Amino acid sequence: MAQQQKIGTLGENTAALHLESLGYQILERNWRFSKAEIDIIALDKKIIVFVEVKAKSYTYYGAPEESISAYKENLIIDAAGQYMESINYEDEIRFDIISIVFDKELNPKLSHYKDAFYPSI
Repeated sequence: MAQQQKIGTLGENTAALHLESLGYQILERNWRFSKAEIDIIALDKKIIVFVEVKAKSYTYYGAPEESISAYKENLIIDAAGQYMESINYEDEIRFDIISIVFDKELNPKLSHYKDAFYPSI
């Protein structure tokens, strides 16, 4: 497994543990629809949260969350709509980003951005 892929997997596992420690219930991981993948779908009380996880082992080219384009946001939003339709869900949702930078010993520095982006109306 390539180093970048290892960091990505470690990041998603770290993010899931973080969410569970806050009382979120993980519903899905790596949920796919068409060209999109939602890293984590979780339940925060009564709100379904779609979480994009970005992890890096360096910040030379900016923080992990800065690499999420509007195109990627739109893919996630479309996939979220498909997920909601598949479970017949019409209540509140949220889009979060969890950004993690690992140091050389793989200690995470985690930032959780709630309501990081919104679907356009």
